[in-house]
Amino acid sequence: MHDLPSTGHRPAYPPGFRQRRGLNWGIVGLLYTSFYMCRYNFSLANESIAKEFGYAKSDMQTIINVTLFAYACGQIINGLLTDRLGGRRAMLIGAIGTITLNLLFGIASFWGIFSLFVMLRGIDGYFQAFGAPGMIKINSAWFAHTERGRFAGIFGFMINLGRFGIFRLGPALLSGFLFLGLWQVPPLHWRWLFWVPAGVAVITATCLAFFVKDTPEQAGFPAVHPSQDDAGGVLSAVGVVFRKIVRTPVVWVIALAYACTGAVRQNLDHWFPRYMSEVHHVDKSEFRFQLLAFLMPMVASLGSLISGYVSDNVFNGRRAPVAAGIYFLEGFVVFAATQVHSVDAAIVMLILISLTVNSTHSILGTAAAMDIGGAKMAGFASGVIDSFQYFGGSAAGYFLGKALDRGWEHFFPFFVPFGFVAGILMCTIMNKTTHGDKM
Repeated sequence: MHDLPSTGHRPAYPPGFRQRRGLNWGIVGLLYTSFYMCRYNFSLANESIAKEFGYAKSDMQTIINVTLFAYACGQIINGLLTDRLGGRRAMLIGAIGTITLNLLFGIASFWGIFSLFVMLRGIDGYFQAFGAPGMIKINSAWFAHTERGRFAGIFGFMINLGRFGIFRLGPALLSGFLFLGLWQVPPLHWRWLFWVPAGVAVITATCLAFFVKDTPEQAGFPAVHPSQDDAGGVLSAVGVVFRKIVRTPVVWVIALAYACTGAVRQNLDHWFPRYMSEVHHVDKSEFRFQLLAFLMPMVASLGSLISGYVSDNVFNGRRAPVAAGIYFLEGFVVFAATQVHSVDAAIVMLILISLTVNSTHSILGTAAAMDIGGAKMAGFASGVIDSFQYFGGSAAGYFLGKALDRGWEHFFPFFVPFGFVAGILMCTIMNKTTHGDKM
């Protein structure tokens, strides 16, 4: 088996390869999109659940924190398992889990037991953690190094498609809608926010089971990078993977920076619908909320794509310089958000924060993880790095929940330090290398 020839930044692939990779990636991406619909449904149900059962903001944050913590632990455990099982199996396990847990969470609404909500959402967080390592594992075998930044951008797009989907679908379920232009569906209980996305996940998981392949070789094509240590298959012994990744210092610097990403991204995404409702009195069915719910994932996707292309083509696959610049920009944007008071200004600030925080999310958690781990160890590399996003989100969320019980005026100021801290961390690895790839 020989290396694929290269033309500039883009390898030359045999006829049919790009089309088959597109089919593979499209289905994988859509399944991950449905994972996000099954995750961000909680942010829309947050206010309704609290009102129905009399929960404080810190109670709702407890559900969020347990979910994020379980997801973080799952990223590490499932990252190792993914490198052994393969990405396709991992994503199917995650899909079965999140479908089941979302259905059960909706059913639990008939009892309204707080500890049951916490338990179900926590277990769901663990199963959702099979998604990212599985997807990255599959695509690390299908994308060359100088294509991984743009893959990270597309990865960000699929994530934000899930956010856009649930923020369009969710308000329609809560306020009622005209189905196929023929039948008027009345406003539904918030439990349908969990049942309907589970149905979407069933469809996409079925497609993945039948059409997706873990590697180009399984689809009848040559390996993308057989001369690297990715050769010889993509399944690895757990012990070998663990020792290799935890002994790589750059992994831990990126992980700490990624914890700062999670502190902002996770908590902003979970609370902004309720912030708009309680502070600016914007209903979820209103045009302004729908515009915000459209523009936040759209600019997040745009930022992911641009940062990925810049890191591939301007910095020749180096992620740290791009990430550092975006982190510092995020810090200034969040600081500016603390000075605004009108609803229109708040919408602009939320959009700008979404742009910056999601740009670093894609190139570090996805592209950098594939650079470090390669096809054999991308699952665990992404698991370790991505887990810190959720450890950071959970730890920060504990204090945010307490602050929000005192008042919404603490919302934006809470996020100010994280971009600056992460930017400084990325500056420390500007010229470091790992796995033969420049960071």
